[in-house]
Amino acid sequence: MALFGRRSAPGASPLDGVDTVLADLDGVVYAGHKPIPHAIESLNRAGETRRLGYITNNASRTDATVAAQLRDLGLTSTRPEDVVTSPQAAMRLLAERIAPGSTVLVVGGDGLVDELQKAGFVVTRSADDAPAAVVQGFAPDVGWTQLAEAAFALALPEEEGGIPWIATNTDWTIPQSRGVAPGNGTLVSAVHTAVGRLATVAGKPETPIFDEAVSRFGAKSPLFLGDRLDTDILGAARAGIPSAVV
Repeated sequence: MALFGRRSAPGASPLDGVDTVLADLDGVVYAGHKPIPHAIESLNRAGETRRLGYITNNASRTDATVAAQLRDLGLTSTRPEDVVTSPQAAMRLLAERIAPGSTVLVVGGDGLVDELQKAGFVVTRSADDAPAAVVQGFAPDVGWTQLAEAAFALALPEEEGGIPWIATNTDWTIPQSRGVAPGNGTLVSAVHTAVGRLATVAGKPETPIFDEAVSRFGAKSPLFLGDRLDTDILGAARAGIPSAVV
């Protein structure tokens, strides 16, 4: 991660003029439980003079859990509020579409459930509870039963009076220490195949997750670091944020 390499002018750096460094996590800071070589050192150095924030499409964990992992890896000043997750971006979309306190069917794990509860929504796992929306995010234990409940709840198209369907992200893959594994996009695609409708996406490459980060950190001149052209770099471009691929 050559954040401090020289360019055409002596002493020039890609961080010149940047007030906030926003970094993706999977594949940029770590892969599974292992840090990416040189990432921790580079980010700590950037954080000496600039605001650091982290943006992740992974919806399986809470911001507090992610922050704890980053501290354990050596980013010792990281707090939960420094982590912007796709479930947090999904809450922005939900608030625009359903009434406060509504029941929401969840396909996903603790990261998604935690944000729904903090936002005041009632969580259900069953389509029989007449949910006002479906929110879908990645978790390692998502299986057929959860996907089927989503399909039951989404059987009626939204334009015909059906409920909203928000996906935290549609990454086809997710980096792990053992290699590349299927991501949330494969699970969203399974529901799409069953019901014939598309989800509204909160995470990269869509802009809600970037809007959340810029607003939270008060960024005037951010730089986003990512490892994927199809989600990270495309999303930053759509949000009008300069980016660097690692």
